[in-house]
Amino acid sequence: MARQARALATRQAVLRAAAVVFDKRGYAGATMSEILAQAAVTKGALYFHFSSKEELARAVIEEQSTWLASWVPTSDSPVQTLIDLGYAFADALQRDPLVRGSIRLTIEHGTFTQPQTMAYRGWSDAAHLLLRNAMDKGELHPGLDTAGAADVIVGAVTGIQLTSQVLTDRQDLIKRMTDLWTLLLPGLVQPHALARLAVHPPQPEAAEQVSNPGSNPGSDPGSNPGS
Repeated sequence: MARQARALATRQAVLRAAAVVFDKRGYAGATMSEILAQAAVTKGALYFHFSSKEELARAVIEEQSTWLASWVPTSDSPVQTLIDLGYAFADALQRDPLVRGSIRLTIEHGTFTQPQTMAYRGWSDAAHLLLRNAMDKGELHPGLDTAGAADVIVGAVTGIQLTSQVLTDRQDLIKRMTDLWTLLLPGLVQPHALARLAVHPPQPEAAEQVSNPGSNPGSDPGSNPGS
């Protein structure tokens, strides 16, 4: 058990170091030697877990799914959950090197031998599930195309975080997220539901990341993923 724990700790150290380097250099500019130095592990330990830079980059990208699965909603409103998820993601982009490195690699998907699309699909699927649940609860305008709306939201969040990164190193990302929700929500949400939503960032304790891989950001006691 102790050996297994050490192996897991080493793997996580390599992942975090790789994320830092990928975030700083991009996929093409990152080198395994720099990742080794950042991780402070032996070459053998790194290659025991990851056989190549591309395999390591793919593992960093997969951390987006881990982050998304570990985030626990605090509202029974699917729309509020979607808003809070957006703010939690913005906060993670400012603070979490794994998320930052993962997002840069996702944007650079064309540099891989096989383009990486699963991360985008994962975000769109999560947003679509929440919007379907919101439609079932009567929060959205009747007839709204929830799949199209999910794609627009994911695309908009991608765009504002890129703009924020270029202009302010994401220091104004939370404000940009507030502006985004303020603009989009009236076109999505019926007035009676809109009045109950908190468009501004939740309190820190409400946005806290917890370790719960079995949770689903789109689930609630009354939700039906197949609806």
